[in-house]
Amino acid sequence: MALFTATELRAFLQRPVTDEQCTLALELTEDAFRGEVGDRMTDPPQPGIKSVALAVAARVLTNPSGVRSEQAGGMLVSYADAQTGVMLSDDERRRLRRAVGMAAGAGMLDISPDRDYVAPVDVWRAL
Repeated sequence: MALFTATELRAFLQRPVTDEQCTLALELTEDAFRGEVGDRMTDPPQPGIKSVALAVAARVLTNPSGVRSEQAGGMLVSYADAQTGVMLSDDERRRLRRAVGMAAGAGMLDISPDRDYVAPVDVWRAL
C-alpha cells in the first residue's frame, strides 16, 4: 500500500529528495501508522490519511533526530522526545485514528445506560 508517491512528497517538501529518501520516509511512516492503527488502513488508504502521512514523512526528512530547539552559545540542543525514530504528534494520532474509524480517546466514551435498560421501580404502599 502506498500512502503517497515520491512526486507528492517532493511537491509537499518543495525541494529535491532522492528516491531512496522517499522510500525510507514512506516505509517509516507506514510502520508508525501500522503501530498506531494496525491493519485498519485500507488499500487505497481512507480519506484523511494522505495528509497526515505527508506531514510525518516530511518531518522524517527535515528533522530526523527530532530536535526541538538549538542554541549556538553553549551548544544546547533539546529533543522533542527521549525516544528516537518516527513519532506521531497528538494531532496526527487523533487524525489518523479518526480516518480509520477508531475512537479518539476518552471524549468518545459513553457511560450512559443502555437505552433498552429500564430501571426496576419499587412502589411503596402504606399498610
